[in-house]
Amino acid sequence: MDAIILQILNGLDKGSAYALIALGLTLIFGTLGVVNFAHGALFVIGAFCAVTLNRIFSISFETIDPTKVDFLGNPATIKTTYLEHWFGAGPAAWMTDWSVPLAILLAIPVMLLVGVIMERGLIKHFYKRPHADQILVTFGLAIVLQEIIKFFYGANPIQTAPPDVFIGTMDLGVWLGFEANAIAYPYWRMVYFLFSTVIIGGVFAFLQFTTFGMVVRAGMADRETVGLLGIDIDKRFTITFAIAATVAGLAGVMYTPITPPTYDIGVELLVLSFVVVVVGGMGSLPGAVLAGFLLGIVESFASMNEVKNILPGIDQIIVYLMAIIVILVRPRGLMGRKGVMED
Repeated sequence: MDAIILQILNGLDKGSAYALIALGLTLIFGTLGVVNFAHGALFVIGAFCAVTLNRIFSISFETIDPTKVDFLGNPATIKTTYLEHWFGAGPAAWMTDWSVPLAILLAIPVMLLVGVIMERGLIKHFYKRPHADQILVTFGLAIVLQEIIKFFYGANPIQTAPPDVFIGTMDLGVWLGFEANAIAYPYWRMVYFLFSTVIIGGVFAFLQFTTFGMVVRAGMADRETVGLLGIDIDKRFTITFAIAATVAGLAGVMYTPITPPTYDIGVELLVLSFVVVVVGGMGSLPGAVLAGFLLGIVESFASMNEVKNILPGIDQIIVYLMAIIVILVRPRGLMGRKGVMED
């Protein structure tokens, strides 16, 4: 039982990333009708917002300390970060330690701006074009964005630590009545799951309880009628795209301590997220979230040694096998709407 609970927990943090990216993909497709293959790159941009802020906090300058000398007898030079110079040692250490959560404050305006530029500069010209054209142009954009990130940050993974208070594991087994250390789970993975839950809940609350969200949901059902009512649907499409980009970016920010980001991590997550969207049902926001967590848990169980010893390599293909089974049994996905992608 403890092994089952641990695998479910492992699946939840994977599923959180899948669900957040798939949520943005479905939001864009449902409102704009655009298949956005650049969405994975938005996740990467968010991740490198965290890396960038961490590097900014580490920028330092040298000063000479006449009270100390180096091994040659010369006055010693001391490196001091600008953060420490401006705010003091205590606040600077706290801000550096909490650089990943603080990167959310940087990522939100950056991702909103990136989303607006992408939608106004490129995506809007492909609303009425075939999906094949949309896939080609957005995939090309994703490659361009990846290469830009590679140019500035290199190709190697970049370690970004969580706050010290979240380093280590929590003993969930004791809370659930098991023996000590039976279910040890990393603190930050639990934080990521809770953060994802808050973001997903916030998106659904925004769509359900605000006037703007009502217009977006109406546009997902019938864009032409919404436009005929005199509503500036283009403006709302731009905002929707920016919100979807921000969701993907925030997912990337908080994921950096779990998997050190590289310039090409978005491609792998994008493919898996499109599988999630298809399994959940094209255009279905609840379906995207449900499928994200479901496939994350299934993938986690498939990665167990007991399973891989019986079926070697099953962890690499289980998500795609699940997609095949779902599509064969229910072609529209778990919660897909009639008529979506059927023309």
